[in-house]
Amino acid sequence: MSRFNNLEFGDQFEERSESALKDGAYYLSEAQTAFARGRFEQALRSFAKVLEFEPMNAAAWTGQVRMLIELQEFNEAKLWADKALEKFPEEPELLAAKAVALARTGDLKAAMLFSDAAVEARSDAPYVWLARGDVLVARKERRAEFCFDKALGLAPKDWMVRWLICRVYYFYKQFSRAFQYAQQALELNAAQAVLWLQFGKCQLALGLVGPAGNSFEQAQQLDPECRPNDEQRSELAAGGFWTRVRGQWRRAFHG
Repeated sequence: MSRFNNLEFGDQFEERSESALKDGAYYLSEAQTAFARGRFEQALRSFAKVLEFEPMNAAAWTGQVRMLIELQEFNEAKLWADKALEKFPEEPELLAAKAVALARTGDLKAAMLFSDAAVEARSDAPYVWLARGDVLVARKERRAEFCFDKALGLAPKDWMVRWLICRVYYFYKQFSRAFQYAQQALELNAAQAVLWLQFGKCQLALGLVGPAGNSFEQAQQLDPECRPNDEQRSELAAGGFWTRVRGQWRRAFHG
């Protein structure tokens, strides 16, 4: 069943009597915590719960679009963004999220139009610039780094911004750049399991098999549920020659 269908309001939600002591603020905090731990499915459900209590909470609507993007459900992200924009046509972070969803599906021209609208709103939210960088990476433009720097300037001590930049570069298979931002995020907060997991993924993509194993182990020590997927575990277990060769090639040509 489509995740998008599950986001609708109605009888499919739990009875509120089951969570009488919980309100929109509770679920919003829960969603943000799940997001920071890389629990995108859980965050998606919690953002939806916020809207049971606060149907006009723009942050929750935007959060759902962003979680769908992180889950690589890009078409559903676009649909949900359109639904949200009917209510909040000038919300900068929502416009930015729609831009990313469009870019991830290859509609780069429309993505820039939405990103322009988000930037023109003159928001101080780092995500507006992070999303613009995302769009520019999709367009293979060097200006992406300028946008990421703008996002970092608005949140210089926020490890999550660096983590999210890392995830953008990792998605577009620019593993050396992803590695750098993961490393920076860890320098700010080495107690986050999700950062060690992302760092390990970058290391594995670059053929650094041994260090990747150490990073994955560190992630699981901090959070037993924070672990690589089956494909990554198999590649790690094999520790093969071709993994290192591919990594050397990536480091040489995508540095």
